[in-house]
Amino acid sequence: MKKHNHGIRLRTLTTVLALAFVANTAWAVDPFTVRDIRVEGLQRVEPGTIFASLPFRVGERYTDERASAAIRSLFALGLFKDVRLEVNGDVLVVIVEERPTVADVDFVGSREFDKEVLKKALRDIGLTDGRPYDQALADRAEQELKRQYINRSLYGAEIITTVTPIERNRVNLTFTVTEGDVARIKEIKVVGNQAFSTSTLQGLFDLDTGGWLSWYTKSNQYSRAKLNADLETLRSYYLTRGFLEFRVDSTQVAISPDKQDISITLNITEGARFVVSSVKLEGNYLDREDEFKSLVAIRAGEAYNADQVTQTTKAFVDYFGNFGFAFAQVEARPVIDRVNNRVEIALLASPSRRAYVRRINVAGNNRTRDEVVRREFRQFESAWYDADKIRLSRDRVDRLGYFREVNIETSDVPGAPDQIDLNIIVVEKPTGSLQLGASLSSSEKLALSFSIKQENVFGSGNYLGVEVNTSKYNRNIVLNTVDPYFTKDGVSRSIDLYHRTSKPLQDQGGNYQVVTQGVGLRFGIPFTENDTVYIGGGAERTTIKTGTSIPAAYLSYADQFGYTSSSFPLTLGWSRDDRDSALAPTRGRYQRLATDLGIAGDARFVRANYQFQQYVPLNKQFTVALNTEIGWGKGLSGRPFPVFKNFYAGGIGSVRGFDQGTLGPRDVTGSSIGGPRKFVLNGEVIAPFPGAGNDRTLRVFGFVDVGNVYGENEKISAKDMRASVGVGLSWISPVGPLRLVYANPVRKFAGDKIQKLQFQIGTSF
Repeated sequence: MKKHNHGIRLRTLTTVLALAFVANTAWAVDPFTVRDIRVEGLQRVEPGTIFASLPFRVGERYTDERASAAIRSLFALGLFKDVRLEVNGDVLVVIVEERPTVADVDFVGSREFDKEVLKKALRDIGLTDGRPYDQALADRAEQELKRQYINRSLYGAEIITTVTPIERNRVNLTFTVTEGDVARIKEIKVVGNQAFSTSTLQGLFDLDTGGWLSWYTKSNQYSRAKLNADLETLRSYYLTRGFLEFRVDSTQVAISPDKQDISITLNITEGARFVVSSVKLEGNYLDREDEFKSLVAIRAGEAYNADQVTQTTKAFVDYFGNFGFAFAQVEARPVIDRVNNRVEIALLASPSRRAYVRRINVAGNNRTRDEVVRREFRQFESAWYDADKIRLSRDRVDRLGYFREVNIETSDVPGAPDQIDLNIIVVEKPTGSLQLGASLSSSEKLALSFSIKQENVFGSGNYLGVEVNTSKYNRNIVLNTVDPYFTKDGVSRSIDLYHRTSKPLQDQGGNYQVVTQGVGLRFGIPFTENDTVYIGGGAERTTIKTGTSIPAAYLSYADQFGYTSSSFPLTLGWSRDDRDSALAPTRGRYQRLATDLGIAGDARFVRANYQFQQYVPLNKQFTVALNTEIGWGKGLSGRPFPVFKNFYAGGIGSVRGFDQGTLGPRDVTGSSIGGPRKFVLNGEVIAPFPGAGNDRTLRVFGFVDVGNVYGENEKISAKDMRASVGVGLSWISPVGPLRLVYANPVRKFAGDKIQKLQFQIGTSF
């Protein structure tokens, strides 16, 4: 029986080999010299495309190997459904069947995405009008569309691809989309937690089960990226509170059969809570152990904190870098005592070798000149590698505002182990802007604005801007240019031309005007890396145009010094800003000092304004914000302080709950004329809007405001201060930051103008 089976297998194999030999003999062609090449089946493709892809020419030898290569090359073009080679004597005939071309791509039923955005996405993968149709690309496009809908929590989305042939071997491609409803997170469960309540842990997540503002925050729409971020937040929460062995065992995401509800279950193991028993240094610390010990943020006797460990190792690596050790490594090794729930942290350091910076290369700057980037660097070529200077250099380049990204990479120099190259890789962003806009406030009503700015003129790093504001009460035309490196030492030069017209606000009555025209020249001198002092001068002319209800103080000043006053003020200023955001800060400090000294002309005065802001985060959601503004002015040479230089207070930006600019001294006519003394103190507690999760674009706040304006001969006194409390809404809208407040004056005096509800678009604190 075994022999019979063996004989059958042998005969079968012989038959197969014989058939293969015959087939090969039928296909094979004896080599010959090609006399001519003809192409058949072309409709749109140029014959030259075919000839360019063939591995042989007329007059060359034709072989089976070259034929196979020709077929592979023609198929690789992606233009043909079928390719055949036929030999007629010594003439080679190339027969092709072209793929149909895409005449049109359309989307039916897509509301979540704009059609043009979808078409651009398909264009990027090669599926667009005029390109050959490829079923594989169509399938890929369909899968990509499904993935995009899943990212929007539309798990029930269905996509049907329809290919419709039309004349001239073309096809119309239609993607019919049935989007369905958005899948919502129904529940988030945490299993295994003991030290902290489930509600506490759920409060850490950006994902939640939704609230009445979920339509805005979309926090109840599942996203894998958001879930991963929440898992890292959860892990960090435990690791910073002593749970050294915390881990997430599994993450389960379940979707209901109707694809409308999503349940997320996190299985965790907390482990024991460990206390740091001691911290010791091991390895080579360049005989500077005491200096490194001062950088240790880990505290013995306190719960293990992963953030402190990371902060310490990073500080060590950076400090090694200050001495040129670019390749230093610091490892934190925990020695765990599970009996007593204590851990010893051993910091093992290996400085490796010291390095020089051979060359600094700049890449990615297509418009910006190299010198604009290089002049911001504090690390120099042929100098010791210094991590502090490199980090400072990177921050200075980033603060230019010309680049979307700024990265610094180091690369070894072949054959030179003690040298490295620094590669500065930047991604430029558009630095010019043309803006047409409108702002609305409770005090100034509607104001139209126009501006054209170029922050990086011709790649030189210079700034040029023109701004126009058409507010009914404050109209401005400003031309400004800045050369940040007027000198090689980094002294900046700023030139200002301006024309300003101010009228009394609607609530104050009257139609008089104060017109100010001037020019200013200012230089910024960097005293430190973070501090810049500004000095300059200018020429200014102020004209008082009489009208109804003009305050007597203006008439008195005009009668004494004329309706037109000229001044030549000297300016001195200083600023520092280390906030994490200019629009929605949560931490950091901002300081600004500006002074004007009029020592020549008709107006003789000194005017100073100081502002201080501090932001302190209480936790991830809550922030305490403090703002103080002090203004002081005095007339010189026996002259009074110019009334048109007075400070004003009241309204958003100062003491809320009082009408805009109405606090302080009043004229005999009853009009608010401001004063040369000003004090304002604001305190806010800022939190996300209820139901908005941790979203920072929409926030609520409670506030306390105190302040007033005083005359030239008055002292700033607490007994005259106005005060208010209230709540507000802050929204970073598409048209600018919006603040809406309701304030209740708790300390007011007779004659004060109250305005409890106030709003403004385009203001900060």
